[in-house]
Amino acid sequence: MTSVSGSVPTHGNYHNYHGYHSRHPGAHDPRLELLPSELLLDARILDIGCNEGWVSCEIAQLRAARRVVGVDIDDVLVRMAWKRRRMLWSHQEPSHSASSTPTPHTVDNEPPKKKRKRNAGNSTPGASKAPPLPRPDYFPASCQHMLGPLPIPPNDPGPNHSESSASPQTFPHNVSFRRADWVNEVIPEDAGGYDVILAFSISKWIHLNQGDEGLRRFFQRVHDALVPGGTFVFEPQQWDSYTKARKLHPTLQENAKNLEMHPDGFEDVLREIGFGPAKQLGAPGQGRFKRPVELYVKSKV
Repeated sequence: MTSVSGSVPTHGNYHNYHGYHSRHPGAHDPRLELLPSELLLDARILDIGCNEGWVSCEIAQLRAARRVVGVDIDDVLVRMAWKRRRMLWSHQEPSHSASSTPTPHTVDNEPPKKKRKRNAGNSTPGASKAPPLPRPDYFPASCQHMLGPLPIPPNDPGPNHSESSASPQTFPHNVSFRRADWVNEVIPEDAGGYDVILAFSISKWIHLNQGDEGLRRFFQRVHDALVPGGTFVFEPQQWDSYTKARKLHPTLQENAKNLEMHPDGFEDVLREIGFGPAKQLGAPGQGRFKRPVELYVKSKV
């Protein structure tokens, strides 16, 4: 596979990456299915290496996140993420009819729960239900093919739905995308801190491009950008997968010779920085895409 721009995808910036995983456009990402149901509810979330925005949009649309920021190093992929946001909005049920929906739409068919303190996803018994979410597949795909995408209305949620409000923002206004090399660049959204940071399928590319120090810098950036008690959701790529990736470019091949850190030692580095022990959530996917998903919590001190 090549990158979306046709160049060698030395940063893992593959075009149609999620389709390559055999996930059709309406499918749910299996990695998100592993997360505690309340972890993303009303949270400020950063999705690093967002690619075409599949995960970012799913969280924003179906998980009632307050704010989702997707960041990627590839400008073309970021533009495609914005297009995906509009496409999903064009299929979604109009908000005025959401209140008449008898059953809340959630990924696991369980009603969402009220915001709680973030403690690695332990459920809160007796929490009240959040308002039902609009159906994401209300309009058939043929509508957009025939008539084009729907315009996105102005972001005017009213005084009760501000960024500081306990009520979650609504899709599509609760998700945005930005091109940046986040390991080395601070973005404006970092200033508010994040409740959850996701890093799916990117550690290998950071490691091969920026070496051991670059990966340590990435882990430190994640720690610093999280609020106290915030959660880092991490999908490390196996060491044997580096072999094929480093052959994509001579620079990666040369950098790989100097790597001393291995994925089985990443937890030790994260704990040195200030995270608690890893919570293993499972390993979805098939073949070489079957990777562990781990959850780390930043100390509240």
